[in-house]
Amino acid sequence: MRAIALTLAAGLAAGAVSAQDFELPAQLGWTAYDTGSSGYNQAVAIGAALQEAAGINLRILPGKNDLSRLEPVRQGRVPFSANGVGTYLAQEGVESFADKAWGPQKLRLVLTNIGSGSALGLAVTKTGCQTAGKPDCEGFTYADLEGLRVAFVKGAPGLNVNVEAWLAYGGLTWDDVQVVEFGGNAASWKGMVDGSVDAAFTISTSGNAYEAESSPNGLYYIPVDPEDTEAMERMKAVAPYFVPVQADVGATLDGTEGKTLPAYPYPILLAYDTTEADLVYNMTKAMVDLYDTYRDDAPGNTGWALENQVYDWVVPYHEGAVRYFEEAGTWTEEAQAHNEALLERQEVLAAAWEELTGEDPDDWEAAWPEKRRAALTEAGMPAPF
Repeated sequence: MRAIALTLAAGLAAGAVSAQDFELPAQLGWTAYDTGSSGYNQAVAIGAALQEAAGINLRILPGKNDLSRLEPVRQGRVPFSANGVGTYLAQEGVESFADKAWGPQKLRLVLTNIGSGSALGLAVTKTGCQTAGKPDCEGFTYADLEGLRVAFVKGAPGLNVNVEAWLAYGGLTWDDVQVVEFGGNAASWKGMVDGSVDAAFTISTSGNAYEAESSPNGLYYIPVDPEDTEAMERMKAVAPYFVPVQADVGATLDGTEGKTLPAYPYPILLAYDTTEADLVYNMTKAMVDLYDTYRDDAPGNTGWALENQVYDWVVPYHEGAVRYFEEAGTWTEEAQAHNEALLERQEVLAAAWEELTGEDPDDWEAAWPEKRRAALTEAGMPAPF
């Protein structure tokens, strides 16, 4: 990762393009979700704005899962990823990132998308509602997923943990549903359209969700009740990064009063800790400066607005982004204290991983979760997973 800082620093020194007081390399790369996804469409809109304003060519590498989106960033092929909640799982070194080839990743936020009126939820086809005995989907709850076919995306823990959390909200586990495996999130939504699966996860503004809405199988987003404290606690025990929002943008939601759905920032523009601070600062500034240019060019883009940024989430911001927020007057002492606590958490996780690597236990899959939990507990930090 040190190479990425050196390479990009050189890119800023030579061949960079300036516009509206930001300076970025003329050739820039992000990874993002599959083509057709909301995250990919938003990245395309942002790339068009960069091209129009400064002649910057944003190359977008679509990735089917968390690992394929982060690997090019880890290798230094591109500096940024428009990722999902796999960002948090990678920081924690859990699920697919518990593998010896990965471990806890020192990721940093650049800018996040939240508050656009969209939400991340588990949707069920109307055909699935009929199977559950609720033909019009009225009153369908997460508990009604029992026995239905639910999508599981291979190599995408960030997606699957979300589904697990919503099953927990309904008092269910993966054992209570029929698991249908897919190679990517887009493939799971093809399954929603062709009827090979009853429920799958996506953001409400996804093109895949709109396609499913207009298909013969139909679509219904399952709401949550923030007043049901026991159900919310079950959900957050699995996924502490969720908050309920009033969603009124997206498939089945446009033009309605909306419904209460779970959400977290998506997409999440991230970089590694070693990514050059000036590059991150300028990327953050460009995203904010050009916001009015791209805000209406893809569903959900309004979530990138500076006023929507959340400074107390579960992953720390990059120092380059913090520099911009300080200049913009949005960074507070509370935000700084929270960020420092998260940076300390990453150090605790990294030290535990390094120590266990040195011990080289025979059963890594059993040893790492125990080591991780013990290290976090000893440091007085929460230890989900």
